[in-house]
Amino acid sequence: MNLNGVGIWSSPLRYGDPGEAADAASELDELGFTALWIPDVGGPVLDSVANLLGATTNVVIATGILNMWMHEPHEVAAAHARLTSEHGPRFLLGLGISHAPLIDAQEAGRYRKPLATTKAFLDGLDDAENPVPTDSRVLAALGPKMLALSAERSRGAHPYLVTPEHTAIARTSLGDGPLLAPEQTVVLTTDRDEARSIGTPWLRGYLAMPNYANNLRRLGFSDDDLDSVSDRLFDAIIAWGDESAVLARIDQHRAAGADHVCLQVLQADQRAVPRAQWRRIADALR
Repeated sequence: MNLNGVGIWSSPLRYGDPGEAADAASELDELGFTALWIPDVGGPVLDSVANLLGATTNVVIATGILNMWMHEPHEVAAAHARLTSEHGPRFLLGLGISHAPLIDAQEAGRYRKPLATTKAFLDGLDDAENPVPTDSRVLAALGPKMLALSAERSRGAHPYLVTPEHTAIARTSLGDGPLLAPEQTVVLTTDRDEARSIGTPWLRGYLAMPNYANNLRRLGFSDDDLDSVSDRLFDAIIAWGDESAVLARIDQHRAAGADHVCLQVLQADQRAVPRAQWRRIADALR
């Protein structure tokens, strides 16, 4: 399972038209991206994984992340075994504990003991009839305890909404060896006003989640930074500009210890598949 290089993190590949998603995934495979990451905020995520695996030949398909509150470990393990048998070892199971406001909105008080819940889910994967191998799974991890669990019980960590400074902290916590695959958000425009109009509403949604807000506070951002979505915070989280700005941010993550960087490209219509932007990035990476 090749997890070097650069990948693409994409909500439209998960929630857009399945035919268009399959066609786009095929092109991304041909462009040389090494992994395609898709989110899980409800719905049949494993069907989407199957759709993307069936449309591609070489690229790894990864969940970024599969929400542990929405699935049963034995069912996930069975699906992983089936898809691996059909398509080879190209399914990376990214797992995450999600956020209290999202889970408690469905059932008040359900979100509790995230570390213990993650360990129990991993135990379920290990105890299944067809266990998910440790090197075929990663954990969404931001803080020290989840990063340590990532190194102990999985192939490594997939931090989301982070900076190169966090990547350096994560690498120190993980040590040498475990995979470190941060997500990096990108807006391909050299106009700050346009970048802010695209990225600020998107970022505000994530800043309402305590896990992300607390992680950014650990990195030195103030409540004022978070409340106002300051330029300092915006520029740290979102790489905006031309292709050279994107490549520079990838290099910063790599210098900080990342093995793989997955890019999430934002545009004005975030439901649309940003194929033109993906092509521009692929050309710049060559």
